[in-house]
Amino acid sequence: MTGMSVIAGAALVLLVWTVLEGYISAQKGQNKLIEDENRRLDAQIKEIATLKQEIDGLRARQKAVEDLQADRNQPVFLLDELTRQTPEGIYLRSIKQEDRKVTIAGWAASNERVSEFLRNLSNNGRYVQKPELIEIKLAGQSPDGIQRRLFDFSMSFMMKPSSELGTASATAGAPAAQPRKG
Repeated sequence: MTGMSVIAGAALVLLVWTVLEGYISAQKGQNKLIEDENRRLDAQIKEIATLKQEIDGLRARQKAVEDLQADRNQPVFLLDELTRQTPEGIYLRSIKQEDRKVTIAGWAASNERVSEFLRNLSNNGRYVQKPELIEIKLAGQSPDGIQRRLFDFSMSFMMKPSSELGTASATAGAPAAQPRKG
């Protein structure tokens, strides 16, 4: 009887070992599938990150192009603005623009004309921010040599960024053609 129990015990151990080996083998197969799927997902994540970088780069280039397109009309708007806001008795002799900062130099018939010019730009200027007088001094005589009392002045202001103007207002601010009379 002991021989039979040894054989039955050995058969039972063999059966348990086979079942456990099957579970282990199945688990190893599942682990391999999970590892393969993780590697595939890691590759997709890297590809998505690369695509996001490309999209960000393209968006930055698109924004730069849009900014350039919006800013290309700024000199036209600036000159139109100055034409509308410059009072009689002001003579502009130079206009310089560096980035958004504009510096103007000119002659004025009186200090009051310069003040009016600053007020016009400050209150009515669509494309102008923070106008400030740099200097005003008595010029002595006019550039044409005729003895007149003129004041030499310089001032600066900032052009509003195109993003603040919006595309509709930037195109709407362009001078409209006036119908001819007569």
